[in-house]
Amino acid sequence: MTLKQLEAFYWAATCSSFAMAAERVHLSVSSLSKRIAELEASLGQPLFDRSGRQAALTEAGQRLLPQAGALLQQADALRQDIG
Repeated sequence: MTLKQLEAFYWAATCSSFAMAAERVHLSVSSLSKRIAELEASLGQPLFDRSGRQAALTEAGQRLLPQAGALLQQADALRQDIG
């Protein structure tokens, strides 16, 4: 699990579309999806239900979202303190 994977997941979960999330993190949609798939593989479970028209968070995704947000905030604070 990497911060880049968590960032991709976080923005995909909080934006209204994967395309908007990809733009936010300066990636193509396929690169964003790949990072999320790698995170899902490392956790051993899906974070999004992709069966419908829009991807919806699974239970695991719902549990991860607040923790991912907190970790990303901590990483940003660390960058600001050090930089």
